[in-house]
Amino acid sequence: MSRREAHFDAMLRRLGAVYYQALREEAAAAVAAPAAGAATGLPARRDGGAEAGQGLRHRGRWRVHDVMTADVVTADRNMPYKQVAKLLTDQRVSAIPVVAKGGRVIGMVSEADVLRKAERRPSRWGSLPGRARRDRAKARARTAGQLMTSPAVTIHPDASLSAAARLMNAHHMRRLPVVDAAGDLVGIVGRRDLMKVFLRPDEELTAEVSDVLGQILPEDAGRVTVGVCDGVVTLGGAPGDEDLIPVAIGLAAGVDGVVAVVSKLTGGARHRPGSGRDGAPPG
Repeated sequence: MSRREAHFDAMLRRLGAVYYQALREEAAAAVAAPAAGAATGLPARRDGGAEAGQGLRHRGRWRVHDVMTADVVTADRNMPYKQVAKLLTDQRVSAIPVVAKGGRVIGMVSEADVLRKAERRPSRWGSLPGRARRDRAKARARTAGQLMTSPAVTIHPDASLSAAARLMNAHHMRRLPVVDAAGDLVGIVGRRDLMKVFLRPDEELTAEVSDVLGQILPEDAGRVTVGVCDGVVTLGGAPGDEDLIPVAIGLAAGVDGVVAVVSKLTGGARHRPGSGRDGAPPG
């Protein structure tokens, strides 16, 4: 096998692994399920999980279970409105899961759901001609079951952080219940949790990017340099095969915690959209 063929063989093996992982992520991204029933809650814990900066040493793809909070404050569907409001206030969280017996998630109650009550006043009904029927029902709600949004949008603990971020953005959510294959609650992940990946030490990112590039540039280890400062990766040197430069840039940008990639690789590097010499964040 020629040197060029060896490079492309390594590249294809790496990209094949990335593609397989992407398929797993799609399968792991959760779906919500409708349900009924009553339940008791689990021990309370505030948003954010572990202390910032703790437990961040990690190699390989980050998963939801790496950053989620395992101890979750929950409500049962019969919890009175006033107790739901107190729970959200006391725990300083934006939303709580509503669970059935055994811990199965049946819905979510958010601060926005609770605040529908402020629009319940008869003097203000006239200002809500287009309000959906479910929103009017929430404004009259007396229990968590009447307040909750159901079915809940959930995610699997093995899903990627990017999958969690996409779900949050798509559904305008701040917190996602994390459920197992049976739909039982195993944790919760918030926006703040997803930001933990960007607290990875620069030396850890350097090691991982170097490892990833070593798989597609096995014969160019001494020709390509990797430097990281504040999460921004700088690639330098002159790999033997110019065609692998855009692949190297893309794989470096795909490492969890990388803020941007600056390419100083010679040979007319073609930049992945969202990364390049200006240090713009990857897409």
